[in-house]
Amino acid sequence: MEDILRPIYQERASQANTLGVLMIKKRQRDIPVTDTFDTILLILVTEAETPVFIKHYTYHDKKAALYMVTDQQLNEWLLLGSNKKIFDWLYNGKILFDRNEYIHNIKTELMEFPFYGRKLKMGLEFAKLIRRYMDGKVFFENDHYLDAYNHVVHSLHHLARLAVIEQGFHPEVTVWQQVKQIDPEITKLYEELVNSQEPLDKRLELLFLASEFLIHSKMKSGIHHLVDVLAEQDFWSINEIINHEEVLLYSVDLTMLLEYLIDKGIIEVVMKDTKGQGVFHRYYKLAKKLS
Repeated sequence: MEDILRPIYQERASQANTLGVLMIKKRQRDIPVTDTFDTILLILVTEAETPVFIKHYTYHDKKAALYMVTDQQLNEWLLLGSNKKIFDWLYNGKILFDRNEYIHNIKTELMEFPFYGRKLKMGLEFAKLIRRYMDGKVFFENDHYLDAYNHVVHSLHHLARLAVIEQGFHPEVTVWQQVKQIDPEITKLYEELVNSQEPLDKRLELLFLASEFLIHSKMKSGIHHLVDVLAEQDFWSINEIINHEEVLLYSVDLTMLLEYLIDKGIIEVVMKDTKGQGVFHRYYKLAKKLS
């Protein structure tokens, strides 16, 4: 089908705002990273009317999809990990056009995974982990076991992703295959949760006990990014933290993370007077440095 699609991608490659073109082919009996399509054309551009533009094609019994994606959208996917297929596309796609080695440089950066990018992604995953874990605990304590189970599964997934990032790798579609090699203890915990024959409440009870240790072991790397931000000044209002450009990406989970860190003695609450008697502004500061 590549010959059929050649005029399409050659036309795109000739345009000034096209940065690169990749072709991804469906691999038999493999994870469906092409969404069942035989071929994906990924066209990366500097700007467009919409961040993602998609077209579908068919030829005889074959299907193809064209994705035109802006540079800004691609960077967001890579940072947040919100489109896991994109990593496979960049790793395994065939480069058909590469203006000024744009795709080559992205692939090099993905392989090297700069420390700043890792630190931010670990902060994001740790914040999501704490949110799911704490919510799951509340559901469990109120005997809502199925809801608790749902949150715990998600929290373990974030824990697994955090372990992968900590070792300098990007979490991919097969994150559990990755973490099995990197941190088998997390995999064992996950398997015990989903495969155990124990009643659900007993499984959850044991998991909360075991998870506490694993979460604590990842806390230092998970909050490194936030600690660096909070070290910039003596104390912060919640609004200042949430709107800090470095923290915006995980600000939705920040309040729960702050409460968790207050409980662990990492962050301290500072009271400031208001005009109301007995009512105080609540500020936050680092209580101690992480070694």
